[in-house]
Amino acid sequence: MQSIKLPSKRPSSPNPILNLSFRIFFSAAALFAVVTMLLWAFVFTGHTDIDAQVLNPLYWHGHEMVYGYALAVVAGFLLTAVKTWTGVMMPHGYKLLGIFVCWLLARLSWLGFGLGITLIGDSISWLYIAAVFDMVFVASMAYVICRAVWQVKQYKQMGILAKLALLTFGNGLCYWGIINADMNTTKIGIYFGFYLIIGLVLTIGRRVVPFFIERGLSIDMGTSEPIKLHNSKTQDIASLVFFFAFFISDVFYPNKYLLTVIALGVAVINIVRLIGWYHHGIWQKPLLWSLYIAFLGMCLSFLLYALQPWLGYPDSIAMHGMAIAGVGMMTLAMMTRVSLGHTGRSIHQPPKTVSVMYGLMVLVFISRVLLPLVDMNHYLMWIMMAQSAWIACFMLFCISYLPMLARPRPDGLFG
Repeated sequence: MQSIKLPSKRPSSPNPILNLSFRIFFSAAALFAVVTMLLWAFVFTGHTDIDAQVLNPLYWHGHEMVYGYALAVVAGFLLTAVKTWTGVMMPHGYKLLGIFVCWLLARLSWLGFGLGITLIGDSISWLYIAAVFDMVFVASMAYVICRAVWQVKQYKQMGILAKLALLTFGNGLCYWGIINADMNTTKIGIYFGFYLIIGLVLTIGRRVVPFFIERGLSIDMGTSEPIKLHNSKTQDIASLVFFFAFFISDVFYPNKYLLTVIALGVAVINIVRLIGWYHHGIWQKPLLWSLYIAFLGMCLSFLLYALQPWLGYPDSIAMHGMAIAGVGMMTLAMMTRVSLGHTGRSIHQPPKTVSVMYGLMVLVFISRVLLPLVDMNHYLMWIMMAQSAWIACFMLFCISYLPMLARPRPDGLFG
């Protein structure tokens, strides 16, 4: 007699925003991007009671941009992508909520410290609490990914766990530096995480940017032959090697001659990549030109790293260029695209506000990076303009995307 395998129970969650991780983490990342930048504007101008003796306010800002905002986007992306790669259902419903709450409590603790609120007699207690929840957050995320990969024996995906381990190590360095009043260690931890995120963006960007351009333009333009963009394995290896050398040099061995050569190497290799990826059709598709502009901004930032020792402008300009293009613009471009596709909506008909969002992020880059290069006399004004554009950008994302992230898919599927 032939046995009939009954279908497994349909997954469910108390609210659609808890169906898959991208929904709640992308929503939270966007809201956090607004809140933390508003608070940073007050911290930067000295309007909060943050304890600068415990933690340099610049490092407070840097930590939350890397391990708060960026890591939330990484969590939303990975916990969704692993389901696609392995076919194993990722946490949803209350299990997903449990992982998210750990991230949220860590962020609220950092916000408490940034506001200068005392807890048990001092404000550093907030950071001890944050350390616990940050570590539980990453550990729980790593556990569910490891379990899924092990279940289907896709051991090649174990590299994801290595990256999470490195991010945890970097975050641990930050907390170790804070606990031991060693701001240099905290600084290394922040830059360690920052460059690891940039390395991930370079790696993932090399795959998705040409793929999305090829697929998007081939379908829309209806050409007889599919569009094929140039890629080179040699460029991939060279970019990885030069970037790793750049990271080691900038964090551990800041020699201006060495830094110039390797930063220039990363820039040239990736500019050549961009030339091979160019197609005039991208300018008709905001979801495509945003990715291209983000990659271009990273290339320009590497050039600024190369020139900084010789032209003498603040090194924070190059670093912020990399952060705005590689973290801000690239994550925004990915979130606006992934949120459409995974909620069952057409990526060829994004909200009309996406072009405005991308334009505001370009304005952030211009205001925070390019304008100070030509006019340092109005440095504070340029920073405030960049902060305002950043906040407006993510407020638009919240208005345009949070409703679709919180609603069921139009096709009725779970996801």
